[in-house]
Amino acid sequence: MRNRLLAASGALAIAVSAIPPARAAELVTLRNGFQMRCDHYTESDGHVRIYLSPGGDNYIDLNQVQVASVIKVPNSPVDPASKTAANPPDRASAATLSQADLAEMLAKAGQKHDLDVDLLASVVDAESAGNPRAVSSAGAQGLMQLMPATAASLGVKNSFQPQQNINGGSAYLDQLLTLYGNNLALALAAYNAGPEAVARYHGIPPYPETRAYVARVIHEFNRRVLARETAERRARQRLSSSQKKTSP
Repeated sequence: MRNRLLAASGALAIAVSAIPPARAAELVTLRNGFQMRCDHYTESDGHVRIYLSPGGDNYIDLNQVQVASVIKVPNSPVDPASKTAANPPDRASAATLSQADLAEMLAKAGQKHDLDVDLLASVVDAESAGNPRAVSSAGAQGLMQLMPATAASLGVKNSFQPQQNINGGSAYLDQLLTLYGNNLALALAAYNAGPEAVARYHGIPPYPETRAYVARVIHEFNRRVLARETAERRARQRLSSSQKKTSP
């Protein structure tokens, strides 16, 4: 199942954060054509670790065979005036939609499109902070920030209706993942900046907003997956301990 592939994929490490790698000094080209900027990299035992920032905690681990080349490039400054498209509002404004209702909607959409519910929740968090009435400066609407034209193409009649918005956003993300062969980073970049921009730059566009968005969603997704796996492991341990105590 794709959701398992995304959650377990080694292509994007747990430590990726929401820091945009626009100040990077290396350009990494993968054999599938995907490119990314980074601060530096190291090689060890057939693996390449791509560091997205000068520190040691923001990195992506790749198999060495995945990397076609790494070249030096001039540093490019981050535009401090850049803003996220969604401009997420205060979470208090989303009080009309309960977390339980949102979780149920995400679970249904995830099951329908074979997408990890934690991935969908991470996209919603980055796009609208869970506010079904969110509107971006570009005109994107609702929980998953659908542009009117995109919403119409997906059969969404009312982007401010939470279930319709989530169904449409999930269908669109499903389409993008199919288009990019389940490459989560490219799918998220296209969700934020459009498939045309990904095609133009043969990878994640060099927009600070888009790079920050991709890193933010992946970081949140991995955080949620780790929390879920930890909770499941502890539940199994409690059950095992309880069974041992009651066994003769």
